[in-house]
Amino acid sequence: MRLSVNVDHVATIRQARMADEPDPIWAAAQAELAGACGITVHLRGDRRHIQDRDVLLLKKTVAGVLNLEMKATTELLATALEIRPGMCTLVPEGDGELTTQGGLDVMAEEPQLRDAVAKLKESGITVSLFIDPDVVQVGRAKAVGADIVEIHTGIFAEATDPDEIQREFEKVRVAAIAATEMGLKAHGGHGLTYRNVQAIAEIEEIVEVSIGHSVVSRAVFVGMDLAVREMLALLEAPA
Repeated sequence: MRLSVNVDHVATIRQARMADEPDPIWAAAQAELAGACGITVHLRGDRRHIQDRDVLLLKKTVAGVLNLEMKATTELLATALEIRPGMCTLVPEGDGELTTQGGLDVMAEEPQLRDAVAKLKESGITVSLFIDPDVVQVGRAKAVGADIVEIHTGIFAEATDPDEIQREFEKVRVAAIAATEMGLKAHGGHGLTYRNVQAIAEIEEIVEVSIGHSVVSRAVFVGMDLAVREMLALLEAPA
C-alpha cells in the first residue's frame, strides 16, 4: 500500500503567524525522501493553510504524484488546469468546517462533477473523487468518469465501539471491492492514524492512503523522516 503524505498542517502552523516557516515544500521533500509515493495538499477556497504559491512550488519539486484536493469550483478548477498537478481529488467543502465532514454526494452534484472531471482529464490530470463508503456512490463516480475513488475512512477512524468499528470497516472494504470490480482504483483517507491504519492496510483493494494530520503530529516530536518511515512500516505489516 502506497502512502501520500498530506502537508496541509505544516502550512497551518505557518499561517498561524503569517510567517514563512515551517515551509510545506521542505516537509514534502522530506516525506518523499522517507518513502512517500507523493504529496497531497488541499487548496481551500479560504486559503486557510495551503496557498497558491505552495501548489506552484510543489508542482516543480514533488518527484512523485502531486495530488491537489479541491472543491470543483470555477476558480479552483482554473487553478488546477493552469498548474496541472498529477492528480486532482475533488472533495466537498463547507463554510466554517474544521475539516472535511464527509464524501461527495456524486448523484446530487453529477452535472458539475461530470464537467469538472472531463476538463481535468482533457488536460492529462488523473481524477479522484472523495466519497463515502457507499457502493451507489462508487457507481456514480464511475459514471462521471473518475479514475479513482478515495474512500472516506473518517467514520471508521472515529468509531470507538468494537461493533461499530467492524461495521464501518466492512463498509470501506465493500466499497473498495466494488470500485476495483468497476475498473476504478481505490484509495483511502481521512482520520487515519498510527493506531488504526493497519486495519485499512488489510484491504488489498485499497492501493494507496492519504494521511496528513497524524503524520505531521508525529513529526513534531520525531521529525518528518521518521514519522513517514514509521507509517510506512505499519502499512507494510497489516494487523
